[in-house]
This record gives sequence, structure tokens and C-alpha cells, in this order.
Amino acid sequence: MARFPASIDNIKLSIIVPIYNEVATLEEIIERILQAPVPIKELILVDDYSTDGTRDLLAEKLESQVDKVIYQARNYGKGFALKAGFRQATGDIVIIQDADLEYDPNQYPELIAPILNDQADVVYGSRFAGGRPHRVVYFWHYVGNRLLTLLSNMMTNINLTDMETCYKVFRADIIKSIDIKEPRFGFEPEITAKVARKRVRIYEMGISYYGRTYDEGKKIGWRDGVKAIWCILKYNLWAK
Repeated sequence: MARFPASIDNIKLSIIVPIYNEVATLEEIIERILQAPVPIKELILVDDYSTDGTRDLLAEKLESQVDKVIYQARNYGKGFALKAGFRQATGDIVIIQDADLEYDPNQYPELIAPILNDQADVVYGSRFAGGRPHRVVYFWHYVGNRLLTLLSNMMTNINLTDMETCYKVFRADIIKSIDIKEPRFGFEPEITAKVARKRVRIYEMGISYYGRTYDEGKKIGWRDGVKAIWCILKYNLWAK
């Protein structure tokens, strides 16, 4: 693999934002991303067939502020929205950014630094490591995340603390070489299994996190947790 120059000024960062019914937060997260302290950015939005006015907001106001907007033909799920975004990315490094306000784009320089310094090929931003501030929300979500991460680690033999985190950062050549099969939140265990199988250098660092409640628009539920268990077993034991 080619080395990266150890300078953020020479690297183009592609930011992929999957969107589904985020009309209340979309303008603010775009503003935060555009103000993030990374000199060369490519911002790609993927609308997964929103029905709350998000599409109108994108078409009438926000398209001109970003590099590309992809409109999915129907609601496929987060995994396929990301897959569509990865295909269009032209940057050297690719990062996933949710469209809500739970994750802080000001942390981009820290997240991509291990790749810039040739210490890592993939970086996970952990909500449970490093002592960064985070909003206190659901206990059973925390327990579920830890159990899923533990099961994933048992299968992959890597020691992540937060497999389900949104903030995943990839060298572009790595993420583009992976064929994503899971349309919804099964993307998280799938991509973790496939990255681990490639035996690339994986780095993890603590991030801040402002979790939102279901009243504020949180979408993932217990059925997604059950599906995640199935995906951990599937992509580590038999599926490629």
C-alpha cells in the first residue's frame, strides 16, 4: 500500500452522509461539516427516500452547498445508502458521518491522523474509549452495544470497544474493495468482519458523543440488534 504524506493539507477527505428523515437536523450538520478543520473536503449526501420534507430541502436549498447529492429510488437502508456514497467518493480517505447531531465533525483531524501518519488503514471512533464527554441516555442501548462488540471481537479476534460506532474512517482503496451486502444497520458488523479479514491496520480512538432519544428521532431498535447478531455470525463464519 502507498504511504500517505504526513500532512492534512495534501489529503482529500470524502465525507459520506446517509440521510433518512432528518429535516430537523440536516442544515446544521451540513454547516458543521463544512466548518470542520479539514482543508480539502468532498461532501456526498445520500438521501434514502426520505418522506418528511428532507428531499425538498435538499433540492431547493442544500444541493448547491455540497459536492453531490444522491437520491435513492426507494428506502433501502443505511448500508446501501453508504454503498452508493462510497461508489461516488473520489477522496484519499473516506469517513462516515450520520445526519443527526450525535457526532462532532470537529474531530475529523484526530480521526484521520493515524492514516495520515501511516499508522493505520482503518480508524474507528469509539464512544466508550478515551474519556471524552458523552450524553447519558439509554442503559440497555449501552449494554446491547457492548454485547454486540464483544461477540464481534470473539469472531474477528480484534479488540474494539465500539463496533457499532458511526465514525468509521477508511483509506479509499480499502472501502472501495469491499462489496457491501447488508442494506440496513447490518452494515456495521459486516464491514467490521470484512475489514478484519483483510488484516489491515485498525486503529481506535475515543470520541465525544451526544446521543439522541427516540423522541428526538433515533431509529435503531431491538430488531436491528437481533439482525446484528445474525450478521456477526454470518460474515465471520461463512459469508464473504
